[in-house]
Amino acid sequence: MRVTHAALVTLALAAGATTPRPAGAQPADTTRISTQPLFTARDAVAAAAFGAATAVITPADRRAAARLQNPNTQENRLFRNAATVVTNIVQPGAVIIGTALYGVGRATDNERMADLGLHGTEAMAVGVGVTFFIKGLAGRARPYATSDTNPRDFGFARGFFNERYRSFPSGHTVTAFAAAAAVAKETSRWWPNSAWYVGPVVYGGATLAGLSRMYNNKHWASDVIVGAAIGAFSGWKVVQYHHSHPDNRLDRWLLAGSVRGNGRGGVAVRWVVLPY
Repeated sequence: MRVTHAALVTLALAAGATTPRPAGAQPADTTRISTQPLFTARDAVAAAAFGAATAVITPADRRAAARLQNPNTQENRLFRNAATVVTNIVQPGAVIIGTALYGVGRATDNERMADLGLHGTEAMAVGVGVTFFIKGLAGRARPYATSDTNPRDFGFARGFFNERYRSFPSGHTVTAFAAAAAVAKETSRWWPNSAWYVGPVVYGGATLAGLSRMYNNKHWASDVIVGAAIGAFSGWKVVQYHHSHPDNRLDRWLLAGSVRGNGRGGVAVRWVVLPY
């Protein structure tokens, strides 16, 4: 179990690097455009942490895969059911939840719910979009697709043509960490004191999503670490950008107006699209 434990600890360390700090020092939203850069020295530190985690876990890719594909591990009903549930929650569950939050928030005039649904879904879209091109270009063979369990089986651009060669990075992990980062970032703005428990919960769930993909023999451990980095940065930066640029077009178009009952069994729609 040493390799499995090492993978879990490495993922936990990477997730810990993304846990939001209390947002007491963050300025409240204003109508002025932020002059602060989108990427900061703290982002460089986080990227370095993910890079270090990837460097540590990559040599153990083969051993981690072998450990998780051990017949005793694979036959464990708890592990098998948990992996299935977590995978389905991430895709398509996360997108369904995000769009539902947005829709319900708009229908009930709940600004925070709509905000979270919109920005969380956007973060996932950004992360998945970036991942699509990396997967295609890297062309890394999935663990089940290599007869000799070779984690170094890369092929330029072949990922665009065959799903078996889209291992790097893990798309499910990207989605999970993008959603987790958006939730943690938004809630830390609303309730600064919640950061200490919201962060571990959402990032812990995202970590389980990555481990489930390894358990299902779809990804190497290093695929998961890189996917976590892409997802986390997507969530951070989408939320940061929207709240430092409150007049951005997407928010002006999709967070303006309301949808509510008209009191006569129908629906009244008030939609505001402001020229930019």
